[in-house]
Formats: sequence, C-alpha cells, structure tokens
Amino acid sequence: MAETIIPHWLSKQAELKPNQVAIELVNGRTMTFKELCDQSKSYAKKLAHLGISKGSHVGILSTNHSSMVITIHALSYLGAVIVLLNTKLTNRELQYQIDDAEISTLLYLDALVEKATHIQTNTMKSFTEVNSYGEIDQPLQEEINLANPFTIIYTSGTTGFPKGVIHTYGNHWWSAVGSALNLGLSHEDKWLAVLPFFHVGGLSILLKSAIYGMPVYVMEKFDRHLFQEAIMEKDVTIASVVTVMLQRLLNDLGEKRYPNTFRCMLLGGGPAPEPVLLQAKDASIPVFQSYGLTETSSQIATLSPTDALRKLGSAGKPLTPAQLKIAAENQNEVGEIYVKGPMVTKGYFKNKEANMKSTQNDWLKTGDLGYLDEEGFLYVVDRRSDLIISGGENVYPSEIESYLLEIPGVSEVGVTGIQHDEWGEVPVAFIVKKEGSTISKEDVMQFAKENLASYKRPKDIYFVKDLPRNASNKIVRHKLKELF
Repeated sequence: MAETIIPHWLSKQAELKPNQVAIELVNGRTMTFKELCDQSKSYAKKLAHLGISKGSHVGILSTNHSSMVITIHALSYLGAVIVLLNTKLTNRELQYQIDDAEISTLLYLDALVEKATHIQTNTMKSFTEVNSYGEIDQPLQEEINLANPFTIIYTSGTTGFPKGVIHTYGNHWWSAVGSALNLGLSHEDKWLAVLPFFHVGGLSILLKSAIYGMPVYVMEKFDRHLFQEAIMEKDVTIASVVTVMLQRLLNDLGEKRYPNTFRCMLLGGGPAPEPVLLQAKDASIPVFQSYGLTETSSQIATLSPTDALRKLGSAGKPLTPAQLKIAAENQNEVGEIYVKGPMVTKGYFKNKEANMKSTQNDWLKTGDLGYLDEEGFLYVVDRRSDLIISGGENVYPSEIESYLLEIPGVSEVGVTGIQHDEWGEVPVAFIVKKEGSTISKEDVMQFAKENLASYKRPKDIYFVKDLPRNASNKIVRHKLKELF
C-alpha cells in the first residue's frame, strides 16, 4: 500500500485561514493560525540546538498551556516522536515512562521545575530556556507522512506497568475525520479544551484545531465557573468532559440555560448514570456519550443525544471509518469488544508480548466486555474487567498492587474500586500482613502518597487474613467488594 503524504496540517491552515483564531486562552490572549505556525516553526529551529531531529523521542511535561501547544507543533516540524507525560504522576512513575520510552530530551513547563528536577534524562530544558535560544537554519518538515509515528501516550496495563501506545499521524488524522463525520463541522465552531493535552482525549482536540482550521478555547484545568462562562459568553459550541465535570456543571447551572449555539457536550470516561442524563435533558444540554481508549486515539463509538435516553447506558455506534464487533457466539451476548480502523494504534512501544496478546487478524482486543443490541448499539458491561474509572482517569488495580507489595511487612494485596458520589469510583486496598508485621494503615497511606498519583492512591486500607482467589490462584476482585 502506497504511503499517504499530506501538507503539514498547521502550515495548510496558516495558508488557508491566516487570520482565523487558532488558540484562545482564558486571559483573553489569542493566536491566529499564521501566528501559531510562525511561532511553532521558530521554536522548532530553537529546539534544533538540543540535537532533536526526525525520530528523536522527546518528553513533554506540561499542563494545558500555550507553550505546550507551540512545542507540540514545533516537534512535528522536526519529525520527532512526542511522549506526553501525565503531570499527576509521581517522580517514580514518570521515571519509569521516561526510561521505557527511551526519551532523550525532556521539555517542561517552567511552573513544573520542581517535579522536573527530580527526573533523570540526558537533556532537560524548560520551555522558556529553549525560547531564549537563537534560531538554527534547520530544514523543517512541510509534509506529513501519515504512516510515521507522532506520539506515544502511556496507558495502564494489566501486568501492573503502563504501556506506551504509539499513535501515527494517520491515527490522529482519521480520529479527527471520524469525529467530523459524526458531529459535523460548522464555521462557527469553537471547541473548549479542558481535558489534559497529555491524555489522548485532550490532545485530539488540539489536533482537530489544526486539521479543521477551528478555534480552541484552552483551559489549564477544570473550573466550573470559567467553563460556564466560556459557553455563555465566549461562543464555545463544543466541549469535552467526563461525568464528574458534567455533574458539577449541572449542579452549578441551576435554572440557567446554555445558548442555542452550544451544540455538543461530548462525554467520555464511561456511561453516564441515568439521573445525570435526565438532568442534562431537562437543562436542554445536548450530551453525546462516547466510548474510546488511548489505543483508539480518542472516541471510536458515540451515542447521539437523540438516542441518549432511548438507549440509556449505551456508548452508541462506531464512527464512520471504524469497525466494532463482539467476540461472542450469539448476537446480544456479552463478549470482549474488538475494534478496527485507521484511528487504532498498530501497537505498544517496545512491547512484543502486549502487541501479540492485543491483536487478532488486525482487530484490537480491547479487554472490555460488552454487547450489541438488535439495532447495533454498543453496551459496555465492564471496562477492562478490573479497571477503576475515577474522575475520568483510568486506574488499574494491578498497578497499585505492584507498588504496595514493595512495602516491608506486606504479604499480599488486592485492590478494587468502590462507588463514590463525586469521582464515580475510587480504589481501596485489602492487605494481608506478613507474620509478625506491625505495619499500619498510616504507613501504607504514606507510601502511597510518595509513590502514586493522587487519583491512584487507595482511599481506604483494610487488613485481612486472606484474599479471595480462584482455582488458578488469581485474586477474584469482585469478591473484594463483598469484603468491603
């Protein structure tokens, strides 16, 4: 199959829509596509001082910030592979990903200097440091080969260690195309980006901006008052959220109503509870529920508002370029969800075993369980069986267990998720002590604080004599809930 080469998407928008706003910030500052393109190219020539070239693995540690936007586009002009790092992770978790991804250079937001300085890599520079350099006369990539790798984003793995999902330019391109064919495009569109750019859901908005020629309203973190203001007063037409955000927005909205120009609240992170959907309907908020993974470059199936209550709990149907099937003997039976399409990753970085286990005849085995009803709507029964979704963040019990087992005095650990009014779910840990151990709940909590991101830390610790196990001696996590 012949390679597909397209003009660089940001350069193309700078040519087509030079005066169109590309990025709008909460403080009122804006950048047009021409300005963003020029600044990104200039920054690329400054990055060349660090020896970054085609294929270099470059880590970015940043919250949603204009400097991060410029850096991402600049690295694409150099042909580097961008490894996006979650700022919520501990230094130890970050170091694992930096080593595993073979990052040669780490670029970070100045405000995160304290976190960055505890990380080890060959070269480490703040965005401001790089900006102080002069430009090098460096040839830049004005074309994009859709087959080339562009980003690596880590997702928690069932083995207890995160896996680096490789996304090509084509994966991101087709994700944007699939979304446009589903939601439609309008010259009036402005997408509110509050989901972190280090997650694929947030990054996809940023790339849609360059691919569509669409303004993006960037928020560094979720603030319900600023969010409401963006929709009410800043002409935002589309916003991406997770359930906990939607709940807070609904509670804050009261009797007010969004303008008719606001046409889509794209909801990810698991199906929304019925009361939330009913509340959104009463408030005339068009909620589009979606299903996606890091491996699918964001959403791969979406439920429209017209079907939201008729198909309550459904994640909808696969987007136009995507395919989805259930590995079950009969229709309507629960089985593993398989997906296929040009937005689906071809594999994990440096992880042959995971690649072999996750694919079957070009289909990605998601590990999630679900079924299709008679109309072809997807219902997700269990998100990767043991997965805990806490405030839109994916948390794997096995990863937490791997860390807690390092504590002296801990013999066995079992982690499961329990319902939480605000976050949806939170992890709790069940621990079997070694004989003679005097370890306390406080000891475990302190260790977790030092080694795990806040959303991964168990919210409670229970000491038990035994953990429920099956005939294969594997922990039966649903029985841990019974212990709770």
